Amino acid sequence: MNKFVKSALLTGAAISALTAPAVVAQAQEVSEQPAATQVEEVIVTARRREESLREVPVAVTALSSERLALTGAADVTVLQQQTPNATVQVARGSNSTLISFIRGVGQQDPLWGFDPGVGLYVDDVYVARPQGAVLDIFDIERIEVLRGPQGTLYGRNTIGGAIKYVTSRLAPEPELMLRGAVGSDGQLDMIASGSLPVGDYLRIGGAVASYNRDGFGQNLTTGADHYDKDVTAARVSAELAPTSNLFFRFAWDRVEDNSNARHGHREVAGAAPGADVLPGIYDTRSGLGDDNYVETEGLSLTAEWTINDMLTFKSITARRDGYTDTVIDFDGTPSPTLDIPAYYADDQFTQEFQLLFNGARWQGVAGVYYLDSHAEGAFDTVLGNLGVSIGTGGFVDTESYAVFADFNFDLSDRLRVAVGARYTEDDKTGFVNRATYLGAGQTPLTGGPAATPLVQNTLYTNSRSFSEFTPRISVSYDLNDDLTGYAAFSQGFKSGGFDMRGDALATPDTVDGYDPETVDSYELGLKGYAFDRRLTFSSALFYSDYQDQQVTTQVPTATGIASFVDNVGASTIYGAEFEGSLWLTDFLTANFAVGYLRAEFEEFIRYNLTTMQYEDISDLVVVQNSPRWSGYLGVTWTNDLLDGQLAITPSVSYRDDFSQFEFPNPILDQEGYALVDLSVVWTTPDQRWQLALHGKNLTDEEYRTGGYNFPGALFDNSISAFYGPPRTWTAALQMRF
Repeated sequence: MNKFVKSALLTGAAISALTAPAVVAQAQEVSEQPAATQVEEVIVTARRREESLREVPVAVTALSSERLALTGAADVTVLQQQTPNATVQVARGSNSTLISFIRGVGQQDPLWGFDPGVGLYVDDVYVARPQGAVLDIFDIERIEVLRGPQGTLYGRNTIGGAIKYVTSRLAPEPELMLRGAVGSDGQLDMIASGSLPVGDYLRIGGAVASYNRDGFGQNLTTGADHYDKDVTAARVSAELAPTSNLFFRFAWDRVEDNSNARHGHREVAGAAPGADVLPGIYDTRSGLGDDNYVETEGLSLTAEWTINDMLTFKSITARRDGYTDTVIDFDGTPSPTLDIPAYYADDQFTQEFQLLFNGARWQGVAGVYYLDSHAEGAFDTVLGNLGVSIGTGGFVDTESYAVFADFNFDLSDRLRVAVGARYTEDDKTGFVNRATYLGAGQTPLTGGPAATPLVQNTLYTNSRSFSEFTPRISVSYDLNDDLTGYAAFSQGFKSGGFDMRGDALATPDTVDGYDPETVDSYELGLKGYAFDRRLTFSSALFYSDYQDQQVTTQVPTATGIASFVDNVGASTIYGAEFEGSLWLTDFLTANFAVGYLRAEFEEFIRYNLTTMQYEDISDLVVVQNSPRWSGYLGVTWTNDLLDGQLAITPSVSYRDDFSQFEFPNPILDQEGYALVDLSVVWTTPDQRWQLALHGKNLTDEEYRTGGYNFPGALFDNSISAFYGPPRTWTAALQMRF
């Protein structure tokens, strides 16, 4: 089946490339058709203002709440299936930590102090830490994925792209929505949301959700569920419009994740008792326990003042806090061969001011941005075979300042030029404490008894500043009323920092930190409509020059684990994307996406622990989480049934072979796989009642989403993998009042 899906994607991409000129020609010749036979126009806010997707010279995937509901999307990881050249998934050893890559650029390591390569924004508020960022989909308007560096308008760590989670505005009339869902593995979800106008100027609303599911597997040592879900989320908002030109929105959200800790599945057997390879890929024999707790909370205030028809002032003030207390049993056995108890904590304050301009033949935005954040944590590396534990703790304080502007000019009725730039300065202070203690147990850094370390591996405080000017320029031309082509250049920047795991005895340069990384990206695109506007599509060709790339690796040594965060060198990334929607008949529509990606290291400088020298090993490594092909096809059939409308959506997504790390590993690397889903949704004409049945991974495909690689006798060959969900089904009932 995987070969069939891959062949279909290859054939579809080839046909798209070969027929593009014919599509353009036909679009120029055909006459306008009634709106009932056309796909709807897609509106996005990729450039901080509402625009038609066709007019935006950026590669954007926009998924509306209606489309997400029709496909039974549970959380933001669904973006990986429906977005070309994107990896969006739960981090290894976690239930709710987000890992994202776009076009080969991202960051797998969620440790405090490491910045993500893909920025996550909730209602234009930047979320600095990935813990608790696997957002469940409820009470939203749409999700937008901006591919390629967004160094002008979303400059904070958007070197690979940005994910925008846009929540719904409150309704002008009272409304209440209740939704309940049951499913396989004891799934029981409850969601309630609503809004209420208070007088003529004020609206208040909120939503609360509870997600519960038994485990896909079991901890055979403790008897607890493994891969379970126990999440509670809430959101409250208030919107005030005292005059026609003033608008204020206050929002509060909170997520609590009490799901059991997630441990890996041993892929090879070890020598210790219980170190066998379990037949159930979701089972574990972890002796470290099941305790896990994650909480995130945020407050934001958005103010908009429409000064006149041309000028609008906007302020976004926000604070976010997060805390994680968890355990990761790397060896997956009852013995403390390689156990990691850990905690993370973070807080951030952000302030952004914008001036939005809307002239007769020009539009744009200019603004300033400020971030003040603190991230800290500690973890123990318990090495039972050595009888020692390595305690690691520290913090990173960051102050970031930026000024930015982005303007679009209509040079003629068809020709437009957009120019933008951002100047960013980050000031970082890092503290790292790494020490080796006698005994295979908890160290003082994570709350263990006071003790004197056998070895003080690392103990330093350092400060560094990083700054960068990131421009963007694009030229767009309307080939006709339906088609727009564009060419764009943009630059992305992610600041440097300090390795919170760094061992100064093994790698003395760690105290100096690591440098920023940059991407120069070139893009050609064609967007618009074809076949009497039955087809809406976006296509892009891109090439990226990735410099000073930050790569995190951990290497087993005779006395523990050495960590590196190096600016390894450079890579080149290029590829193509084609996505859109096609109206086939009055009853049948299709959504599709195809991505092609080639990413290769030109230089990979690595510190050799034996020779104590740096060497280029680019011929031995690959770019991780970068499958060559990715694709999605969903077909929705609608018809009247029982005085309502029935929608049936079968879909298939494909992800080609990819490596979990820069160093290929045949045990952990994932071969290409396809996921087959089916959704059936029935809705009454007044939208008050909705019944839905969603089946996911119907072929019960087994596929890895992450792993750990610690071979050797010291670690009892601890090579473990984490897997995506098996076949599941969900039945849901929704009521609106």
